[in-house]
Amino acid sequence: MGLPQRLILTLLSIYLYSATVVNTQQEFKIQSVELIIEPRNDVTAGTNVTLRCHATVSTSTGKGLIREYTILKNDKIVYTKTIGSSEDFVYQLHNARVFSTGLYQCKLDIQGDTKLSKAQRLNVQGLSQPVLHLNTNVVNEGEEVQATCIAPGEIGSFIFFFFDNDEQISRVEELSNQAKTTFRLSGADVHKIHCSYKIRTAEDTFPSTKSNNVTVSVKELSITPELKIFPDSTIYEGDHLNISCSAKNVHSSSEGYKLFLSQGTKLLRTGNSTINHNMVAVPKASEALTFDCRVVVRNVEKYSEKKISVVELFSVPSLTMSPTEVFQGQIMTLTCNSDRFASQRINREDLEYTLYPSKNLPSSGKPGVFNVKALQNDFNYTCSAEAKGIKKDSKTLMIRPKVHVSALKISIEDKVILKKSFTILCQSNGSLPINYTLFKDNVQVGTKVIRERNRQAVFMDVINEPGERQYRCEAKNSLHSNKTGSSQHLSVNVIVPLSQMTLAVIPSSLKISEGKELYFICSVNGTGPVTFKWYRTGSVVPLQTNTTTETYSNLEIKPVSKNDSDEYYCEASNGANKVRSENVNVQVFMAPWKKGLIVVACLVLLLLLVLLLVASMLNIKSKRDRREAAAELSVKPSSPKSDDPLTVNLTHDTDVYNAATVKVDRAEVSVWSKRKPETESDDEISEVSNEPNVEYTEVVHARSTDPARVPLRKGTDTVYSELQNSPNGAADPPDYGSVEYAELNREQFEISQYDPQVHSYQDLPEPVD
Repeated sequence: MGLPQRLILTLLSIYLYSATVVNTQQEFKIQSVELIIEPRNDVTAGTNVTLRCHATVSTSTGKGLIREYTILKNDKIVYTKTIGSSEDFVYQLHNARVFSTGLYQCKLDIQGDTKLSKAQRLNVQGLSQPVLHLNTNVVNEGEEVQATCIAPGEIGSFIFFFFDNDEQISRVEELSNQAKTTFRLSGADVHKIHCSYKIRTAEDTFPSTKSNNVTVSVKELSITPELKIFPDSTIYEGDHLNISCSAKNVHSSSEGYKLFLSQGTKLLRTGNSTINHNMVAVPKASEALTFDCRVVVRNVEKYSEKKISVVELFSVPSLTMSPTEVFQGQIMTLTCNSDRFASQRINREDLEYTLYPSKNLPSSGKPGVFNVKALQNDFNYTCSAEAKGIKKDSKTLMIRPKVHVSALKISIEDKVILKKSFTILCQSNGSLPINYTLFKDNVQVGTKVIRERNRQAVFMDVINEPGERQYRCEAKNSLHSNKTGSSQHLSVNVIVPLSQMTLAVIPSSLKISEGKELYFICSVNGTGPVTFKWYRTGSVVPLQTNTTTETYSNLEIKPVSKNDSDEYYCEASNGANKVRSENVNVQVFMAPWKKGLIVVACLVLLLLLVLLLVASMLNIKSKRDRREAAAELSVKPSSPKSDDPLTVNLTHDTDVYNAATVKVDRAEVSVWSKRKPETESDDEISEVSNEPNVEYTEVVHARSTDPARVPLRKGTDTVYSELQNSPNGAADPPDYGSVEYAELNREQFEISQYDPQVHSYQDLPEPVD
């Protein structure tokens, strides 16, 4: 069968199996799962306990379901079983033990649907008494004993303990209910052995009672160590000692043993037979020498100990210096000396002293005394004392030569103001500590001790009287010398605060004419240097700043002007305080010559105005005269017939602007003229083109009283007359004659000598009613 056919059959099988499973599935619901502990939750050890899982499951068919039950203890699986019935699942704990104590739960799983019961706690109380067994009851000292401790019927994780006369000698951990151990008993005596155990659970540890006691008799070994020291009488430092260590009562050479010889914690020798050790006696400070001989047989140790006292031949030397403090380059004395020595063995003269380093040391003639010159830096010395071949060294003496005070400086940190405290600082170079003393006018003010590097001595003082004061400092850093350092004298000038400030002004009237000189003089009481500043009110920028040693200063303004009118004040400061004057108001008036010039200018201006007014009036009168004689009105008939319309000729000069009114045949004639504005001068008119100026005059006639003779449709008729102005201003007749326009009774105008190229009718103004 090929691979494709197998694949098809496999897929078909899977499909049929899935269909079968789907058909066999039924609907169900796990309603509850309950765990019941029988006979009860709290029982004693050895009780048979039943864990019952009771489940309530609802189904659609009522058929049995495959159920998987799981018992859990402290969240860990204890037992799992699958059943096909709906009966309760039962799990038995036969002969329950303390190890069974814990939280139990029951879990039900049906086709992947699970439910967990509530936790129930089982408490089992009581452990069985342990039982102890030993392999023997009589042993020799150093032999091993084998012991077995059993916890009957118990299960779990155990810790077993073994005791010798209530002293624990072994500890064993086991997962079974019994443990074995071996141990050795020391000391010839009767030993009582017992055991106990503990069971560990996830939550706690439960101890058992004691087991039975088993008695073991131990036989002592007869072998003993022997320690000998020679000489056994008084021992002096430097004496030779002979020490031996051996074992007694050794009956059989087959019984192996080992010897150990020690001095304190120092192991001197070891061996399998007698040990001998030679040494020079060296005393130990305030303590005796302790020697130990120890023999070990089958892990049993026996020892013998002796203590001896060694008399010191001479004490360790000490190195001292004099004086106790020394300065660079100063000669000092170093003394090396041993305070005690054994007069029974040596004399003081037997001691030899050596100083290290020993180069270039001048001799003082006395044993152990050396004269040394202090170096520029720190240095160390040691010395040694030697007698009878024994040499002892002193402790190291560190010498730090001091530096005398130098470069003493005095300074003042603050400004010295009358009746106010200020700070004075003193500082110098030199070794610490340094004592500083401050003097004012050779009178001591105070002292300070400085023990830290780069620190200054700080003094406070107050001066209550004005004037100059002298200060100086002295410094000293030697207790055995009067050598001191002194600073230079510091002169101090006291600053007196400013007061009683006045501001004077010259001239004193505070009213001054322009061009004059103005002086402000500001003065105060106090000490300089004083900084004066002058201000105009409202300005933060001073007009002038001046620092002077005097208590007064001035501000000069020259020449003054009207802009200098204002309020002025001055300020003064000297480091102690600042004072301000009152404001002064300065008014600057106009100079007299300016006033006269203004009067003259006003008079001249007034005269000019009068002249202009007179000229204007004369000009107006001349124009009025010309205007009165400007126009002449001429009226003549345009034809021999008396009833023809009239032609009106108006002749006037160029200054005629108003309409002239004449009466013709009891009719009122109104003339309206158009010309250039009157503001043009004669010169401007003369520059106009040579073409004649044309003026149009409107003549308004009243309605005729004879309607047959003058048949009018309007109440008034309009007559247009063309007038030409001559270049000279008079109305001269034009060369081509007079052109007249007239419209009477709505008849055609009669035009005499009209040139259409010069004048156009469209340029005529529209008639006005």
